[in-house]
Amino acid sequence: QVQLVESGGGSVQLGESLRLACESSENILLFNSMGWYRQGPGKQRDLVAQITRGGRIDYADSWDGRFTISRDTGLNTVYLQMNSLEPEDTGVYLCNAKVLTTDDWGHGTQVTVSS
Repeated sequence: QVQLVESGGGSVQLGESLRLACESSENILLFNSMGWYRQGPGKQRDLVAQITRGGRIDYADSWDGRFTISRDTGLNTVYLQMNSLEPEDTGVYLCNAKVLTTDDWGHGTQVTVSS
């Protein structure tokens, strides 16, 4: 089973930035897609952004341009650059890898934004 390890979370103030990283134990081009999900307190996991094997990027319908997903295939790592953070962005950010109908998840990294 693939291991996905997230890093880069933390506690920041309104307007600050964070860059999350998800390192895969496997070649990320083996996956149909990799993405980031956010789970707020008591809420379901919602897609933030994903990138397909071919490089197509999809963002949540609510995307407002503050977040950018990218990848480094040489490092088997996917990133989420988060700018102008708001308290509503608070949650656990989880890395996801999809292969056909199989989902693998990381343990998540906490992001807390204070006003």
